[in-house]
Formats: sequence, C-alpha cells, structure tokens
Amino acid sequence: MIDLFNYERRKSTVTHVGVLDIGGDNPVRVQSMTTTSTDDTQASVEQSERIIDAGGELVRLTTQGKKEAENLRDISARLRADGYKTPLCADVHFNANVADVAALYAEKVRINPGNYVDPGRTFKVLEYTDEEYARELQRIEDRLLPFINICKEHHTAVRVGVNHGSLSDRIMSRYGDTPEGIVESCMEFLRIFKKYEFGDIVISIKASNTVVMVRSVRLLIAEMEKEGMHYPLHLGVTEAGEGEDGRIKSAVGIGALLSDGIGDTIRVSLSEDPECEIPVAAYLTRYIRRRQGHLLIPAEAGRDFDYLRPERRQTVAVGNIGGENVPVVIATQNKANQPVMVSSADMPKPDYIYVNDTLPKQLVKGQKYILDYNAYIELATKGELPEDNVYPIFPTPAIPLIGTVRSEMKFLVLKYGTPSEEFLTCLKYHPEVVVVCTSNHQNKLGEQRALVHQMMTAGVRNPVVFAQMYQHSSADGQRKSSPITTKEAFQLEAAADMGALMMDGLTDGLWLMNDGDLSADDIEQTAFGILQAGRLRMVKTEYISCPGCGRTLYDLRTTIARIKEATKGMKGLKIGIMGCIVNGPGEMADADYGYVGAGRNKISLYRKKVCVERNIPEEDAVEHLLALIKSDRATQSEG
Repeated sequence: MIDLFNYERRKSTVTHVGVLDIGGDNPVRVQSMTTTSTDDTQASVEQSERIIDAGGELVRLTTQGKKEAENLRDISARLRADGYKTPLCADVHFNANVADVAALYAEKVRINPGNYVDPGRTFKVLEYTDEEYARELQRIEDRLLPFINICKEHHTAVRVGVNHGSLSDRIMSRYGDTPEGIVESCMEFLRIFKKYEFGDIVISIKASNTVVMVRSVRLLIAEMEKEGMHYPLHLGVTEAGEGEDGRIKSAVGIGALLSDGIGDTIRVSLSEDPECEIPVAAYLTRYIRRRQGHLLIPAEAGRDFDYLRPERRQTVAVGNIGGENVPVVIATQNKANQPVMVSSADMPKPDYIYVNDTLPKQLVKGQKYILDYNAYIELATKGELPEDNVYPIFPTPAIPLIGTVRSEMKFLVLKYGTPSEEFLTCLKYHPEVVVVCTSNHQNKLGEQRALVHQMMTAGVRNPVVFAQMYQHSSADGQRKSSPITTKEAFQLEAAADMGALMMDGLTDGLWLMNDGDLSADDIEQTAFGILQAGRLRMVKTEYISCPGCGRTLYDLRTTIARIKEATKGMKGLKIGIMGCIVNGPGEMADADYGYVGAGRNKISLYRKKVCVERNIPEEDAVEHLLALIKSDRATQSEG
C-alpha cells in the first residue's frame, strides 16, 4: 500500500531493455517517440539522435506493417554506427504478426491489448456468455505464446501498453468505459506472460483524462499486488496537447503518480518536436526526486478515505468555497499600495485577491479581497470597512481572535503540526472559516495531505485551499543554461505538487505564489490551468491532441494551430485532434468533437464517439468542423 505521507519509490522488478535497465533501484527513465515515417531510415535516424542528444534514454518508433518493422534493423544499424547504443521500442497496433517481426530487431516491442488480437472497435454493445468470454481469452493466449517465445529467444522486452482510447469492444461490453476495464485489459495479458514465465515487461496505462489515467494506475498496482506482480510502470498522459496546457496537463497526471513513488519511466506526450518532450520529462523527475530522504511525517489516513476510488471530500460551503462549488483561485497583490490588476478580459479572473494589509484605493466591482486580520479589525473599528467582498485572514497565532471578528467568511493559515486541540476546536465552532493549507516541508504533498486527513478524522468539514510559495526568477543562473524556462519550471512544479491533492478529492481552491519576477497573470492562469487539467474547473477550450508519429495522416501541427485559433473562445469545449484511428475514436469519449485522420490527407469528424462525416479532404476539414460546432450550438440555443 502506498504511504500517503512519506515519499518512497514503489518496489518493482527490473526489466532489461538492451543496455537499459528499467525499474528496481534505477532512476526514472525518460523517453520519447519519433514522428517520422519508419520507412524513412535517414529521417528516423536523425530524429532519434536528436531525442537521444536531448537526454532520451529510449526511442519508440511506429511499425504499422512488416515493412516498417523490418526497417528497424537498418535504423538500429545506423544508430549503432554513429555511436548510439540507446535501445529502440517498436510500436505495434492491429497486427500481431508485425510484433513477431519487430521482436527480431527492436530491444522492446509495445503491444496494445485493445487491438492485439481483438477485432477493430465498432463501439457496439456486445454480449458475451462466460464461456464465450473464456474462449476469447484462450484465443489471445494462443496468439500471444509464439510472440513470447520469440521475445525469450532474442532477449526482447515487452511493453504492455493500454490506452483508454483503444479499449476493445469485448472489454467495453463487460466493464464499460471505466478504469476497471482499463486495468482488466492489462491484467489479461500480464497473467499470460506470468504463466509462461516471461518477466521483461514494462506496463503503461494512458488516458487523455488525467483523472482516468491516475485512478487506473492506482487500481492496476492494487490488482498486481494481489497477484504477486511487481512489473515496472511507464507513465504518460496521452494526447496532452502542446505548449503550456500540454505541459501542465502532463505534470498534473504524471506528477500525481511520481509523487507517490509510482513510475519507473515516463514520456511527456506533446504535439511538438519529440526532442522538446525530453527536458520537460527530465525536469519532472528531478523535481520529484528532491523528496527522497525527507523527515518522517507521522500521520494516519482518514478512515473514510479511499485511495483507489477517491471522491470529493464533503465540506460545508463557505460563500463560493467548498460544498458543491468548483475550486476557487486566490491571487496575491504584488506590491503594497498599488492598484490590483486583474487578468485581461479574455482570461478568467481570480476569485479572491490577497492584498496584505492595505486595500487598494479603487476596488474592482464584484471582486473579492482578502485582508490581513489586524488591518481588517482596524478598518472595522474606524467604520471604514467596505460592506461586502472583503474578508480577514488569520495566521495560526491569531486563532484566539477569530471569534471576536464579525465576517461571513474568514481564512486561517495552517500547517501540519499545529497543536490539534487548538485549531480543530476553532474549526468546529467556526464553520465560516476556510483553511489555507501550506507547507515548507521537503515533501509538501505529504504534509498537506496529513493536515486534511487530520481534519477528516476529527469530522471537521471546513473547506481547504492549498497554498504554495515558489521561488523562480528570470535572473536565476540555472535558467541560463536550461532548456526549461522560468515560467515552465514554475508551472511544472506547481502542477506536480497539486496533482495528487486534486486526484484525492481534497481541493477546494488553489493559491499559488512566487517570490520572483513572474507576472501575476502567469501565476493566476497557471492555477486555472492546473484545475482544468485535473478536470475540476473548465475555464477555456480544451484540446486533446496527439503528439504525432509515423502513423499521422495529415499535417498535424498546422491543423492544431488553425483549430485552436478558430475555437479558442469556446469555454469548456473539448476538441480531439488525432493523427490516426489508433486512439482517435476512442478518445472522443472524452471530447465533444473529434478531428481524426482517416486516410492519407483524409479526415473524419466525430461528435463524441459517433462519426458524422467521413473522408473529408484535409484542405476542407477544419471548415467542416467549425460548421458542425456552429450548427450544434444553434440547435442547442433554439432548444
């Protein structure tokens, strides 16, 4: 069982992938995947070398057919001739025969249980008797055994890679579109590998939805433990997108698991050049590694908390915080006595602004402010306190004064280790108090979890906002030689820190701060981006876009840019932009609309999982997508 409060790497077996060992006491390995055609030896070699030069420890290439699989031999030979020993992984979908060939030339072969033997998805509800289901499992075993024997003979490792977007109709018929179905799809294959004593395995479970991804991995570990399996895990948020959103989304999902010691190798899937993924992944691993060897956090889990299937913690709503409200964002005024500047008109605005001990001369209508308690009391005593939208915040030493101040909402800053009798009694008698949970511990997640679990055990239902201070400045010397910018470092750290807290259902708000020169807008929008990545608050259009690979059937990046520009103002809309059908239709379950490569320069459009237009010429497809969205919105407004 995972220790919620004290960081420790999950104990896994070691998988040998060529010269690379994954799992055990080895560091978390960083990898990426080429976007070139595997038929193009020169392009694939050049891109692989760029990935490796950036720090990639394993390179994956798509192998749609035997021709591509066989060409891995030439690609590998060219890389070895250039002095690169980095192992290659062949990516196989739909054709088990290709996996047999790829195992001859690659150090690792990825197979997808959703389409290795099961037929292509129709998204139809099928009915299976127990006997029919058992026969299908036997068919998988019969086909998998020759592949296992080839891998044993050639010392080829295997990645069992399950994607939420490519679950088979068979699995869907019994388990539905659920984390439990994802886990069982994986376990079916693992049981066969274990039966035939093949252990060089790495497992990946990916989804574009971070909640599904994290919950599925947690469940998988529990199921493996029951059956005596300890295989290493590969982590990734598939179809994460590009730019800031892709980085934040990846850090939320991957960070939530790495923070619990889960994960032996990772990929940050960005719709960018694959070498751009490596510095992001490497930074995440380094940041989480800082938690090793921290001081013990003596805490106990709340008795009603379910790590595998967490639900949002039940709280009493205080104003618009807690209860059934979406999590809030609190921002900080940077300079004393300066007017508070809120985000530009096209960006979401913070729900609350902390102004230290001085209210701005001009209050923004409708904006809520947080003021130091002593300044609040002074203004109230003078009769100069505004009638509404200003609320006091108390440090821990001022707990005795909370009952003396009249306000419908109060904030109390707490750290784990505060004498429990004092603060728990206060919270029980003052349901109007919102807890601001912060930590300076080496393992901030552990301490912040510990405080909330302490409250849960005591039956205290006050809402909790998680606050964290960071220190990032453009003048930092480390940034000068790093491919990670100051802003990216802040975003990755904050997203990784908050990921598990959101997945645990503990988050009623975020308050990010930075001691440096990042702009207020950057800090605020990072908080909103983190909440959206955790599926807690939708504030802008979300794009589920694949990183591209040799299977991509159209100009992916140009298309993403065109779609984003045309739809950027459509708050809460989710659009999937997928290079091919491997995950395309399946990920439409988590998107309102899908734009999926159907053939060379041909596009099919989806409304969720339903294909509504097929084989549109690429040059016309974006306009067709926009027309579809416009038509649906017109129909909805009429209704």
